[in-house]
Amino acid sequence: MKKPLFIGSAVAIVTPFTEAGVDYQTLAELIEFQIKNSTDAIVVCGTTGEASTMPDEEHIAVIKFAVEKINKRLPVIAGTGSNDTKHAVELSKAAEAVGADGILSVTPYYNKATQKGLYEHFKIIANSINIPVILYNVPSRTNLNINPETVKALAEIENIIAIKECNLGQVGDIVNACGPDFAVYSGDDNSILPVLSLGGKGVISTMANIIPQDTHDMVAKFFQGDVQGSMKLQLQTLDLIKALFSEVNPIPVKAAVNLLGYQAGSCRMPLTDLSEENLAVLRTEMKKYGLI
Repeated sequence: MKKPLFIGSAVAIVTPFTEAGVDYQTLAELIEFQIKNSTDAIVVCGTTGEASTMPDEEHIAVIKFAVEKINKRLPVIAGTGSNDTKHAVELSKAAEAVGADGILSVTPYYNKATQKGLYEHFKIIANSINIPVILYNVPSRTNLNINPETVKALAEIENIIAIKECNLGQVGDIVNACGPDFAVYSGDDNSILPVLSLGGKGVISTMANIIPQDTHDMVAKFFQGDVQGSMKLQLQTLDLIKALFSEVNPIPVKAAVNLLGYQAGSCRMPLTDLSEENLAVLRTEMKKYGLI
């Protein structure tokens, strides 16, 4: 039986930057904010963490810092995906070496692998490490989908234990194919409850950067049998989610973290700062939500 790394809400945490590099003091503050507000796991160096602009040395240093700062209080899941299988293996081995509890591995972008290629890619990565692997299927970014049949085949590999799924239309097929031992997490904040209702185990969340307690509670209430309470929270968050995705992630959420009073800095190029128009909308929604 496969044990999930977490049940609930994992934050895809932002990486605070200065012109000199990573702002580790602010990263430490953000980690403590998450732990204080009931987040169930922390994903570092994911999409929201801007891993795609981080050199390998910096990438691994951030994972190591998070592991040491969190100190077993929560699972640490490291984003180690790449469109180059060899590179993904190297990052995954390094993440394991510095103490990550698991990895999050995205479908290879740009290359557009076949389903056979996807299977072999993830199999090679999983076989190179001993820690658990969470697949990450995000067709809107990669222009590539892991079909349910491929997920089923991958789920037979011992340490591939879960998927972060952004294709809501196939969540039920994956649950049917893989059974209850294989965890499915929502990859979209606006569809947490629908994924839970289809057998999902939680979410890997962007909005948890600013509302970690509510994101945790949405999942917790569902599993406690309070479906109405979970639904109320999901509906309550929708306008805020729209503002958090008014431009490509993580541009708006990084602005939101700054509005909370943390020094998260700007996104790295080619991502730019949130437009004044969308910043005004974000500020309005955060005020309506009682965050600022």
